[in-house]
Amino acid sequence: MRTHMKGAQLAVLLGSAASAMLVSATPNIPPPPQREPILITNAALYTISGPVISNGRMLIENGRITAIGDAASVPDKAGAKVISLGGKRVYPGLIVANSSLGLAEIQAVKSTLDTTEVGALNPNARALVAVNPDSELLPVARANGVLAALTVPRASPTGLIAGTSALIQLDGWTWEDMGLIPEVGLHITLPTMRFNPALFPTLMQSRLDEMQRLTTQRLKALDDALEAAAAYAKAKAADANTPVDTRWEAMRPVLSGQRPMFVRADELPQIRYALALAERYNLKLVIIGGMDAWRIADLLRERNVPVIIAGIQRLPMRRGDDTDSVYRLAGQLAKAGVKFAIARSGSEFDAATDRTLPYEAGAAAAHGLARDEALKAITLYPAQILGAADNLGSLETGKLASFFVADGDPLDIRTNIERIFIQGREVELSDRQTKLNDKYQQKYLQLKK
Repeated sequence: MRTHMKGAQLAVLLGSAASAMLVSATPNIPPPPQREPILITNAALYTISGPVISNGRMLIENGRITAIGDAASVPDKAGAKVISLGGKRVYPGLIVANSSLGLAEIQAVKSTLDTTEVGALNPNARALVAVNPDSELLPVARANGVLAALTVPRASPTGLIAGTSALIQLDGWTWEDMGLIPEVGLHITLPTMRFNPALFPTLMQSRLDEMQRLTTQRLKALDDALEAAAAYAKAKAADANTPVDTRWEAMRPVLSGQRPMFVRADELPQIRYALALAERYNLKLVIIGGMDAWRIADLLRERNVPVIIAGIQRLPMRRGDDTDSVYRLAGQLAKAGVKFAIARSGSEFDAATDRTLPYEAGAAAAHGLARDEALKAITLYPAQILGAADNLGSLETGKLASFFVADGDPLDIRTNIERIFIQGREVELSDRQTKLNDKYQQKYLQLKK
């Protein structure tokens, strides 16, 4: 994800990119921009931000929704292509707010992975420029209604500041085409802060002390980096000719409050540390993970700190926790009035299964979260948290016409996605998995003859 490199490094990178494309490159062709108006009729429009519009109509022009309502409020338009959906459901595209889509392909093939930079402090790493628009995983995810993703750089095992994420739509010829918000926020990963000897029964006390010492060092390095970035921003404001440092330059929008700081924190001590850090530097904080967030939900609500839950279908963090404690997390946060969204783990492995995002929300809905809130947790709420609510998250006039047509509730695994539109362009549903399915259906049909 770095932008500056030597010739030899560039050659290696180009070679890796070429091998990655040979390993996996989607044959799907992005459709051209919308040229003619489209009128959706006879549809159940799940607006998310308002009531369901039965027998609804939606007019789409130049990639945006220009009218939505019933037959009386949305008349026919001359020259529009009419698509009657026979009562099928229409939903805004789902948003996975923590993902490696576009940065990871095959976990076992290193040349297809571009999620992580070397070193502990990489605020100048940008996820967007590393996105592979030919990834086979993009059509797989969007075929299940996931039409946008926050693609997130990851920190190394000893890393702290991973870089800047980007909100992308899952269709386009290039990363420039796909970028909806090129730079969303800075991502920080905190080291573990749980050093209860009972958690490490096989470790000697000296080893446990060493782990704690290393964590203290890493937190000191993070604080020093923020201090240096703050000093740089102050110097730059006083003198525009101050020499540019790309690392601290990338942190200026975060320190000024223009962009949020996303902190990966599951443990209660981590969340408290992130809150203290945000208060000290006056930062806009977003917690990613948040398994312990329910323990201080009132404080998160008071400080207006959103939580992006990094997966519902996970094991509890503590031996004594209820087995369904993570399943109930979203419902607890909603009840406490905390802003939240439901996402996935964001790991390189999970990039291949981000298509299951609606079932994460479905699991939360089965454990205390209202069903309409579960839908909002993967549409409108992530759009609001990521600063994209003007374009995504609901079916409203003026927003991008990025939606899908389904024969049922998308939180139900039995539901089929039948059509997909991104900015008013109908995108094909086929992907590597569907083509393999078709191939082997033919194989076994022939074997039966």
